[in-house]
Amino acid sequence: MSTKDDEFLKELRATFKVEAEEHLQAIAAGLLELEKVPAPKVQRRLVETVFRAAHSLKGAARAVDFTEIESLCQSLEDVFATWKRQESGPSPKVLDTLHRALDAITAAMTTPDVSRDKDPQYDVSLLEQSLRQSATSAPTLLQEPVDVRPSSTVPAPAAAGPPVEPAATERSLPEQTVRIAVAKLDARLLAAEEMLTVKLTTGQRAADLRELADRCDAWRKEWAAVEPEVRVLHQTLDQPAPAGAAHRPVSELARLLEFFEGSLDQLKSLENKVAALNGAAEQDCHIVGKLVDDLLEDSKKLLLLPFATLAASFPKLVRDLCRDQGKEADLTIRGEEVEIDKRVLEEMKDPLIHLLRNCIDHGVETSEQRSRLGKPSRATITLAVSQINGSKVELRVSDDGTGIDTDKVKESAVKHGLISAEEARQLGDAEARALVFQPEVSTSPIITRLSGRGLGLAIVREKAEKLGGGVSVESEPRRGTSIRIVLPAMLATFRGILIEAEGRQFVVPTVHVERVARPKPEDIQTVEGRETISLSGRAVALVQLAEVLELPRPARNGEPPAAAPVVVLGAGEQRIAFAVDAVLDEQEVLVKPLRKPLARVRNLAGATVLGSGQVAPILNVADLLKSARKTAGAAARLATATKPAEAEAKSILVVEDSITSRMLLKSILESAGYKVKTAVDGAEAFTLLRTEHFDLVVSDVEMPRVNGFDLTAKIRADKKLAELPVVLVTALETREDRERGIDVGADAYIVKSSFDQSNLLETVRRLA
Repeated sequence: MSTKDDEFLKELRATFKVEAEEHLQAIAAGLLELEKVPAPKVQRRLVETVFRAAHSLKGAARAVDFTEIESLCQSLEDVFATWKRQESGPSPKVLDTLHRALDAITAAMTTPDVSRDKDPQYDVSLLEQSLRQSATSAPTLLQEPVDVRPSSTVPAPAAAGPPVEPAATERSLPEQTVRIAVAKLDARLLAAEEMLTVKLTTGQRAADLRELADRCDAWRKEWAAVEPEVRVLHQTLDQPAPAGAAHRPVSELARLLEFFEGSLDQLKSLENKVAALNGAAEQDCHIVGKLVDDLLEDSKKLLLLPFATLAASFPKLVRDLCRDQGKEADLTIRGEEVEIDKRVLEEMKDPLIHLLRNCIDHGVETSEQRSRLGKPSRATITLAVSQINGSKVELRVSDDGTGIDTDKVKESAVKHGLISAEEARQLGDAEARALVFQPEVSTSPIITRLSGRGLGLAIVREKAEKLGGGVSVESEPRRGTSIRIVLPAMLATFRGILIEAEGRQFVVPTVHVERVARPKPEDIQTVEGRETISLSGRAVALVQLAEVLELPRPARNGEPPAAAPVVVLGAGEQRIAFAVDAVLDEQEVLVKPLRKPLARVRNLAGATVLGSGQVAPILNVADLLKSARKTAGAAARLATATKPAEAEAKSILVVEDSITSRMLLKSILESAGYKVKTAVDGAEAFTLLRTEHFDLVVSDVEMPRVNGFDLTAKIRADKKLAELPVVLVTALETREDRERGIDVGADAYIVKSSFDQSNLLETVRRLA
């Protein structure tokens, strides 16, 4: 095939992927509805829908030479055909097989063949064989409704009354649309956003003309103030000089007066011209501002998508996670029609997946546990979206599970050095719950593919704050947990407070500014070496913005810091007051992201161009709060702490019978700066542990003589080694194996199928 043909096929396949996603989504949604076993009439409509989608997908795959996908679609079509003929129908086993087939089709579009060949769940021949059996062995479809649902994630049907039509069939027909490449829409939006600079510049020019007009007016007033003296001088010059008086330079003085009088005429003319220009500039500023606002608003709406476009894949995700965990849950999605910026949806997809995984792994109990607690056997997970106002939306993920154990949260925070044991005892429940958003804090005793690393909720908070939003948590023991995320409905522009520190201008997002104040000297107190300020009867830490940003502080004899204005910034439960030189203005600004090599700079979220043409950094409030805490506590720490000696590298024992895995682990850990010694099995490892000092053990499980479970048990039984951290890295991933790892005392359990170098190093850093 020629290069030109290759390029053409590549373009066709890119188009196919977009179409395929729509068909796969339609099939998945239909299967999830069928799991609810609706009325026969509705069943027939759903079967027809999935059959047509599979048939269309098969034809599209054939056109772009995706033979694997075409073959799988043919098998899907065969199953759906038997359902249409009422020769067979869905059962939990059949539905599971069909969902695996959809996963295989998705993988075939996105994953290289080499990677899929190693995973049996993507074996096309096995799937086709299962589908052929499903087409002949499933129960008859169109009978009276009998609930054969597996651990579904869709809401349960009404308990009584006639069958309800699926939500999708109740919606009105969509508006007529055209398909445009997202890149083109992005380009148009960026061009429209750049017009904001024109608006700001126009406003600045109008302000400059206003200033010029004011100066002309002041000049005219000063001239008017001396005009009486000029008249007196004229009258004096007109009178004849007394006899014997000295000669006066009459002609020179007369010409000087004529010049001043002529200047007055010129000033009046200039003032009239400036006033006319000022009026025209004000009008132009108003017109351009309105046009830019309308253009930008309409352009941003081009990228508004209903939340349903993001949430469409979540029911299947939750269904599959429940099946893996042996739990049962229904997912209810509300507010699917709320429109949000496509870029916000893309940024929040992974955080929402983290939250749904947390609900299932940490929140939802097993059916047996729920029954013992008097709860319905099936848990309820709710994902609700609502419009707070014209510019903000709220995402709320809730479950009716166990709730957050604040004691475990405090214990984890203390273990990782985020707070002291004394501080933990003084924390209230709300403050303790807020700690779950800190990196490394986790209530899970083991690390699994779903959770346990203490990173998921930290990622959620980081993403929300990056988008200019915030996150909070509510929880009740045995009643459940609710995570609330507030985000801007649209990105790109936002309102910011323009401030000045050490002669430099910065922008702070208005959404994070709680208040601006100018405190009195008596409002500032020093508590434990830290400055605080009393605002509305509440003590808030006070820091100098210039110190936090590490700006040079020249000596000067200006007004004392106590008289300086402060900007109180907040994110989540944190509040800190920043002293600045001046608070200048609030205005709409266009965010310019930082580019490499400045892609991630501490305390900065981006930059903007002001109307004056000056570039002003946009401050990252989350970073500022972290930096401020360090700055505020530096003096107190220096007063009590001595400089520690340079820490020695931690020593780790790697226990692994496979030489390849042993050398891989050794290389990863040594590259990270650890001292590493190896052992080929648990027996050799225990001998080394009795004779040498190690800070941590990383061990395989399946080994000759003494396996990893037995080695961990021996370590815990030894008085000298009982506190030694142990990380098990193994191919055993069943629930029973993980639970056995907990029982013998392992601190972490990493499954090799989901092994990631960063996960290992993060775990070791936490435990060593």
